[in-house]
Amino acid sequence: MLITYIFSIFKLNLRSISVVFFIILVIASNKIYSQSDKIKVGNDEFSSQQGGYYNYGDKDKVNIEVNVWGYVKFAGKYLLPQGSTLTDLISYSGGPMTDSKLEDIRLYRPKNDSLGISKDQIIKLNYNDLVWEEKVNFKNKLNTVLLPGDILIITGEPRYFGRDNVGFILAISSVLISLGILVISITNNK
Repeated sequence: MLITYIFSIFKLNLRSISVVFFIILVIASNKIYSQSDKIKVGNDEFSSQQGGYYNYGDKDKVNIEVNVWGYVKFAGKYLLPQGSTLTDLISYSGGPMTDSKLEDIRLYRPKNDSLGISKDQIIKLNYNDLVWEEKVNFKNKLNTVLLPGDILIITGEPRYFGRDNVGFILAISSVLISLGILVISITNNK
């Protein structure tokens, strides 16, 4: 009764209250779940920025910048000590995601006259057997040393697993059970 009196004073209806509530909810959720600019990554002396820059550099060594794109947990630009390898970079980036296509890893190495690279190169690697197969073929596994400007591209697409069917089957089952209960209750009332 008090609530209806308040509504009548301010001439509010349920629709306007729900709109105001929705706006408050959107504003509050942005404040609660906003990202922090000071997330610690790697060495405690360095921090990550929201743009995906990760500093694993060593102040006592020469450092290089490389990029990781695609199906890894932390894609972005990385500052690493010179001599870091491809597997180091994959590990720093959180490893390949479940949906990654490890049989099609690409390392793009741009032209760099100062390093003696006369044209752009793409090195294709297959690490699928390391994660998904029982036997590993070590013959074509390169643990390439990264060079400045390298871009590691881990391709992927959503993988399909048998457990993905469970949600679909449960949804259809619940609809069928609900329809069955509705039909039984209607026929029993007649």
